Amino acid sequence: MFLDKNTFSTVIESTPLVSIDLVILNQHGEALLGQRLNRPAQGNWFVPGGRIQKDESLANAFERLTLEELGEQFSITESELLGPYDHFYHDNVFGQDFSTHYVAIAYVLRLNKQLEKLPVDVQHGKYQWFNVEQLLMDPKVHKHTKWYFEKLQNTQE
Repeated sequence: MFLDKNTFSTVIESTPLVSIDLVILNQHGEALLGQRLNRPAQGNWFVPGGRIQKDESLANAFERLTLEELGEQFSITESELLGPYDHFYHDNVFGQDFSTHYVAIAYVLRLNKQLEKLPVDVQHGKYQWFNVEQLLMDPKVHKHTKWYFEKLQNTQE
């Protein structure tokens, strides 16, 4: 269920939002990031993802978000749970009057094929595949995105 601007604004100001973040890795170990068009994290490179809607299961949200964010639907059973993360921002999608708190549930999705229909100009102005070492050093990659890859590196050592 999508909310009107006034209701959604009250929700953001009053409670955490629950979301799914998609940590996408290709067969070369590169990570897919999009450059954010909207607040919060506007202008930064960030993993694809989005909010879970009321009365939407995790599995259904995962399928909807992969279709919306990647242009292709995947099942949650094709992914690995990385874990929950708190994301705190000083601004919100509507401006800077109040903060945003996300509880982001990160899932790793390893792909063996190209993504042909990445949707541009909705949430992300462009997409790019990053070497993990490079993205960890890049100041335009948001710190919340870096957390996922730091954890992945630590679990592989």
